Amino acid sequence: MSAIAEQVTEEYSLSKSEKKKIIFLMCSVLLFSVMNGTMFMIAVPDIAKSFSLLPSQVSWVVTGYIILYAIGALMYGKLADIYPLKLLLTIGLSLFAAGSVFGFFAPTFLMVVIARLIQAMGASSILALAFIVPSRYFWDERGRVLGIVSSTMAFASGVGPVIGGFVAGALNWQFLFLISALVMITIPFFRIWMPEEEKKEGKVDILGAVLIAVAVADLILFITMFDWWYMVISIVFFGLFAWRVSKSDIPFIRPDLFKNAPYRTTIIAGFFAIMTMMGLMFIMPLLLSEVNELSTLLIGLTLFPGAMVAAFMGRWAGLLTDRRGSEQVVFIAFALMITGFLLISTFTGGPAWLISIVLIITFIAFPFIQTSTANLISSVLPRNEIGVGMGIYNLVNFMSGAFGGAIIGKILDYNNDLKLNPFSIAQGNEVVYSNVFVGFVVLTILNGCFFYMSFRRK
Repeated sequence: MSAIAEQVTEEYSLSKSEKKKIIFLMCSVLLFSVMNGTMFMIAVPDIAKSFSLLPSQVSWVVTGYIILYAIGALMYGKLADIYPLKLLLTIGLSLFAAGSVFGFFAPTFLMVVIARLIQAMGASSILALAFIVPSRYFWDERGRVLGIVSSTMAFASGVGPVIGGFVAGALNWQFLFLISALVMITIPFFRIWMPEEEKKEGKVDILGAVLIAVAVADLILFITMFDWWYMVISIVFFGLFAWRVSKSDIPFIRPDLFKNAPYRTTIIAGFFAIMTMMGLMFIMPLLLSEVNELSTLLIGLTLFPGAMVAAFMGRWAGLLTDRRGSEQVVFIAFALMITGFLLISTFTGGPAWLISIVLIITFIAFPFIQTSTANLISSVLPRNEIGVGMGIYNLVNFMSGAFGGAIIGKILDYNNDLKLNPFSIAQGNEVVYSNVFVGFVVLTILNGCFFYMSFRRK
């Protein structure tokens, strides 16, 4: 057993029952956190109708949430290296519940946006700490627990649109806030069941945190709105953050973190892998709507089987990671992605039931890539940097998803009849969708080669 593992075992000698309680609690609140994002994406058209809004105006319900959610994942990750997880989760869950209650009674659109921002400030703690809990309390079985976490995220992603569509249709979109407010029930259990921890030595560089937060926020705004002023502001603040890091004795992010070659490689490979997976989630509703002419409900039902199988396979991804190592599971994920993307490219234009079956292969790759990369990061970083390391990992995942959606959106604007996959059954305007998945195949192959060469040198 490594020195870090021995230290963790001595400090947190939890019983089997206590471990089960912690896993159950984390997965319960993670379910609400992920569902909260997917449910409201479905409800955006209804919110626009309620307040007579333009698409650019109502988009702040999603955009504002994403910005604070991404920044919060980084901030809570950094704070977790210093403060007890019980304290951070109590604060986060309280904010999430407060924003949910406030949103249900919000009389104006501005109040709805503010409620979503408060939700994001709290919900981001759940995402950040869900990936830190396994490395702190389950060192010898990190892969298994991370697999459960990934399964929960996959399940929530699949069931969120279905529940959101049903609740918004049967009742009203405001009742989606009440579903999220249920997290307040878990707060007393976290206070009782989570291990007691002492505050560790260290301080947070507040100025550095503000600089990186503004830089990230403007970068996400640039990606979603493509206004170059946001990019200029982002570059300026990233420059100021770099200056602050070089001058501060306690930088918000230590520069030597990125000198860790395995960590750097995993972050880069994870960025491109998640970019293609999030690109898949972005493009499939568009494809099924335009090519197969499905309604919102039928689109959700078409994606649902893949999400459910991915949720089931997450546990096996975790067990395989513990037994065979993270690197091998990363390659399994790449193989699943290449196979799935190639099949979707080939059958674009085919019946929805066939697309639904093919999607299962690609969806399975999600818990494999997420579990293996998260486990790899926790194993290559010093224990006192796992929190901020995971925070950067989560932030990069959000950024990659935003990049993927923005790039694909631009590609879909330009139709062409050049079929890159000679076996594809796509015709006419279907060809551009088929070609996007060919691009995913090429990018995944290059990403796999980069990952292999980097770790072989290591």
